Amino acid sequence: MFGIDLWDASLAPALLVAGIAGVLSFLSPCVLPIVPPYLAFMAGATMEDLREGTSADREVTKAALFFVLGLSTVFLLLGLAASAFGRLFLAYQREMAVAGGLVIVLFGLHFLGVLRIPLLYRSARIDAPVSGRTPLGAYVLGLAFAFGWTPCIGPVLGSILSLAAQEGSVERGLLLMAFYAAGLGVPFLLTALFMRHALSLMAGMKRHMALIERAMGALLLAVGLLMLTGGFTRMSFWLLDTFPALAAIG
Repeated sequence: MFGIDLWDASLAPALLVAGIAGVLSFLSPCVLPIVPPYLAFMAGATMEDLREGTSADREVTKAALFFVLGLSTVFLLLGLAASAFGRLFLAYQREMAVAGGLVIVLFGLHFLGVLRIPLLYRSARIDAPVSGRTPLGAYVLGLAFAFGWTPCIGPVLGSILSLAAQEGSVERGLLLMAFYAAGLGVPFLLTALFMRHALSLMAGMKRHMALIERAMGALLLAVGLLMLTGGFTRMSFWLLDTFPALAAIG
């Protein structure tokens, strides 16, 4: 299953970037503050229930699992579409890398505060018609959340999709989006599992939202510059030279 077409050392830097991008998306100012209310709504509980750790804990965890499955479904479908698009225009891969790199650099400068893009302050949320108090409802809310593409998560997700389009392989693009989904979804599940501790931690992290936003900007700027300069290829060769065992994976 994991043959050379799906995995080799050249994919490792992109997978690392995708995983980090997912975690930063979770920590972003437009995701982190809404996690507890979302979990409470989907579990049919109150915020007080979450703080006290009542019998709602099991329902919260179940709701979080189906929510993450919903948003992961959308991310994988988007990755499939981006990879198929990239494969269709494989002959123009370098041109696509330059265009994608320029856009990602602009996104990075936006989050660093160097320039502001008004369009990124708009949200495109989709209201789910199904109540969140069932596994199906939580799954549909996950779909709606992923399609919402709020201003914070949209540029990061778009950047990872650009990387997926560069892979020239549907399977590798899907793997890339799976790492992004894991980076966003695993913290969501951990929050549900350790809700009382997570609420205290989140309260402290709210003071550092500006720093998190700048970290997102720095990551996007680095990814854009690597795409523009062919840096991912050089990183792959460095990994192979430094860790020769990676060449045997696959």
